[in-house]
Amino acid sequence: MKQNQYELEIPTGSPRQLAIGWLFLALGALILGGVLTILIVLSRTPGVQSIIPWTDFFHTAIIVHVDLTVLVWFLAFAGIFWSLNGNARGAGLGWLALGLCVLGTIIFTAAPFLGAGDPLMNNYIPILLDKKFLIGLGIVGLGFSVSIVRGLISLRGLGNMQTGTGVLQFGIVTALITALASVLALMATYSTMPQLDQPRAHYELLFWGGGHTLQFTHTQLMVVAWLVLATAAGVSIKFSPRVAWIIIALGFAPVLSVPVLYAMYSVDSAEHLVMFTKLMQYGGGISALLIGLMLVIGWAETGFGLRTPERSAMICSILLFGFGGVIGYLISGINVTIPAHYHGSIVAVTIAFMGFGYYLLPRFGFEIRTPKLATWQPAIYAGGQCLHVLGLAWAGGYGIQRKTAGAAQGLHNIQEIAAMGIMGIGGLISVVGGLLFLVVAIKAIWPVLRSR
Repeated sequence: MKQNQYELEIPTGSPRQLAIGWLFLALGALILGGVLTILIVLSRTPGVQSIIPWTDFFHTAIIVHVDLTVLVWFLAFAGIFWSLNGNARGAGLGWLALGLCVLGTIIFTAAPFLGAGDPLMNNYIPILLDKKFLIGLGIVGLGFSVSIVRGLISLRGLGNMQTGTGVLQFGIVTALITALASVLALMATYSTMPQLDQPRAHYELLFWGGGHTLQFTHTQLMVVAWLVLATAAGVSIKFSPRVAWIIIALGFAPVLSVPVLYAMYSVDSAEHLVMFTKLMQYGGGISALLIGLMLVIGWAETGFGLRTPERSAMICSILLFGFGGVIGYLISGINVTIPAHYHGSIVAVTIAFMGFGYYLLPRFGFEIRTPKLATWQPAIYAGGQCLHVLGLAWAGGYGIQRKTAGAAQGLHNIQEIAAMGIMGIGGLISVVGGLLFLVVAIKAIWPVLRSR
């Protein structure tokens, strides 16, 4: 194996089975979230929104959608990476973690159909102020915490800077430590925060430090996925493993300041809120920016084009992440420019994980039966998201408020209507792209499951 080949060793036995289990949870969350996405986009699209006048439905549906497609989807892929980087130690804990996450996901997804309401649109982990929903979400959190413990005790190595495989291991370990830091930050906030009268303010503060920290986990794992996809796609990688190791370490370094921030500022202070915002703003994209730029250069050197599912997912994820980052510098005030920014960044992580899913399916014994569709799917998904982000950013320039739907959006002129129309069209294209991923994955998995 060449030193600058970034390939993950696929384990056998329980680590492999656990990784497959986490993949199934990720796909299940995406299926449920995709159904809700269709209704959410329609509820904000001019000309269609009047057919879906349930503003409260919009808020309830978007909360469950976000918790499925951002929280559970991302945490499930973290479980995949940690299982692949682990040995058989603590297998029982691994299955317990997966079972808890599955159970919790079922409970909080079913909660709205059992009467749960009172949506709170707080950042990072929006909630329904209902005991059933909160119990389900708490079980997911417990399962994720157990998966972190299992990941720590089953490590096969910390990863060295001499080989590409060692660099990937190091990236996964830094993501694991960052996830632990996010859970500890959540616990520190809960134990020290004052009692707040407003529920939204309570949960906004509760998830602020841990939520910001958890984003570093997703970014580190996205970079690991990019390197794996680049190697699988034959993209020219000019930089050495040592350089990649250093860059990933730089991406992890800001996380070391998390305990310092908790020691310096009380969790209800303005400084606490501002410093965590700046931590993510200036430190969250270090590894992704540098690795992504070098991979784009390598992609250009080996010829433009998509060619394979891995190559397509890698380049679409990198470009969308960069687009979302640029939009972030346009944020001014509380409007839809904010979701424009994070939709670009978050969906970039999603596309990287989709590509990693394509990489894993045949290695898990599932044949991709529609390779051309798998190659075009990331481009369709990313293209739709680019329109979605562009429309939101344009509308944000007119002050359209975030987290609103229907008449509450206050669309008064043709420019505002056009901007949100582009947002709606892009969102629907993106939904198609997401559904195509599920089509490819299900077509690969279903024949194997049916034959057993």
